[in-house]
Amino acid sequence: MQPGSVWQENRQSAVPQPGTRIDAWGLAIDAPLTLDDADAHDWAGEADVVVVGLGGAGVSAALEGLERGLSVIALDHYDGGGSSAANGGVYYAGGGTSIQREAGVHDDPAMMEAYLRTEVGDVVPDHALRDFCEGSAETFEWLRRHGAPFSATLHAKKTSYPPLDRFLYHPDSSLAEPFRSHTPPAARGHRTVRRNGKKPWGLGAGIWEPLRDAALKRGLQLHTQAEARQLGVDATGRVIGVRVEMFADPAVQKRYSRLIAKAGAWMAMLSPTFPGARFTFARGYHYLAKARELERQNRKSAWFRARRGVVLSAGGFICNPEMVRHFAAPYAAGLPNGTLGDNGSGIMLGVTVGGATGLMERVSAWRFLSPPASWGRGMLVDGTGARYVNETWYGARIGDAMVERHGGRGWIVLDAKLFRQSLRDAFAPDTLGFQRDITLVNAMFASVKAATPEALARKMGFDPAVFATTLETYNRAARREAPDPLFKDGADLAVLDQGPFYAIDASVDARMFPIACMTVGGLLVDEATGAVKSLDGGRVAGLYAAGRNAVGICSNLYVSGLSYADCVWSGRRAARAIAGAGPEPTDP
Repeated sequence: MQPGSVWQENRQSAVPQPGTRIDAWGLAIDAPLTLDDADAHDWAGEADVVVVGLGGAGVSAALEGLERGLSVIALDHYDGGGSSAANGGVYYAGGGTSIQREAGVHDDPAMMEAYLRTEVGDVVPDHALRDFCEGSAETFEWLRRHGAPFSATLHAKKTSYPPLDRFLYHPDSSLAEPFRSHTPPAARGHRTVRRNGKKPWGLGAGIWEPLRDAALKRGLQLHTQAEARQLGVDATGRVIGVRVEMFADPAVQKRYSRLIAKAGAWMAMLSPTFPGARFTFARGYHYLAKARELERQNRKSAWFRARRGVVLSAGGFICNPEMVRHFAAPYAAGLPNGTLGDNGSGIMLGVTVGGATGLMERVSAWRFLSPPASWGRGMLVDGTGARYVNETWYGARIGDAMVERHGGRGWIVLDAKLFRQSLRDAFAPDTLGFQRDITLVNAMFASVKAATPEALARKMGFDPAVFATTLETYNRAARREAPDPLFKDGADLAVLDQGPFYAIDASVDARMFPIACMTVGGLLVDEATGAVKSLDGGRVAGLYAAGRNAVGICSNLYVSGLSYADCVWSGRRAARAIAGAGPEPTDP
């Protein structure tokens, strides 16, 4: 899938036209302001670079720019960090990092590139993926030099997320076939050493905070609770500034901060794959609506000038339900894997000045089947009863197949042996609390039971002949009588022959098993510099995009930590391009 090909040809009309105000999906992005005499404009501040959104991509752009002698202003709608700080703290790195070497894991850039090509496809050109892989170890050491803590404690088994005392693991499908035969697997999931109780989220701050602190020490000018609403351009169309809305009254700002904190706390209370998360996310949006009302009544405008470039790094749009329904309706039933700032505003700022978009319909939906390990040994079938994935693959690959090619339908089929084993697996030492709870809730309250496969097919509405063939083919592979057509082998297979039989709903709209989603489309960029591409095939002068504001490394199929790694890599890339022939980075 080429970024922008189908999108630009068939759906470009769904994107607002450049030069117009975007007053849709809860956004209010003004058309760009043309400044014929920029020196005469009333600027609240100016710097070489203005960064819009200080998450993983923004802080990396800011710090890299500062290291290269540029002055930097950062603007964030909230307090910074965004989804990068709120995530599980996993950073995808390889090619022979210091942590890999310490753990005895063999890897090199060619191996990393060979595997990632199976995930990335052609959404970025070969040279971009090669540069990403060849620079991965150096980028990782850059994080460590700035204080991001990591550990070489290895978890070598397949899992959706490692035990809390393990910090290096396989965050992808590399241990499963056919990938394992394509290139030797290497553990590339580097989890930062940080704790948030027993929750596997809110850990990404272990990487983001040291980068922010390093940038502040080098002179970063940070303005929080400053929402970017408009770009400024000169007479040639070059982007030279950003307008934000900021609070004028400190007392109101404190009330706003409390509401945002409540909204964020509710949305981070549960994993988006846990049934109760629908309620907690609804409560979060309730407090967000109250905060929006304060914004409407109590803010003033301020302009910030960018002498050399503006970097848009304000996240995706998964936390803007209206926008998701507009661009990616099949995923609207999922729950957002993101934070409040992921509302699409950064992408739409780029659109107003003629930036081209790509893959806006692409969403990464994570349907992890293991833990419990026994679910991964069962079958996942669609609405007809046909099996369509290797159940041990990484969750985003499973979710992609489910939503894009099987109508969003997925049912985990188990026999009595596996069903009983799943209850034992729920209490295994390596199973995290949220994984245990998901297993138990779905086994007890969301499973359909039938005495025979034929009876299960009738209850579920499967095509009886299709389901019978699916089960026969699977059991033949499990008995080693024939290879599995979906490459599953060994202990990952189980003969399903002992009644009663069970089906657990794992569909995109499953009531008791929500699916976590994040958007991966955005502005199209030049993959050598991060400069935003224009609709006419050129570049929008003075404008760059990074992270989930842009199509990038993880915009085809996501694996854990790949977005974080892309954020850091693309943020640094934009800063290097803006610096041009500027000084080389200095040691921190």
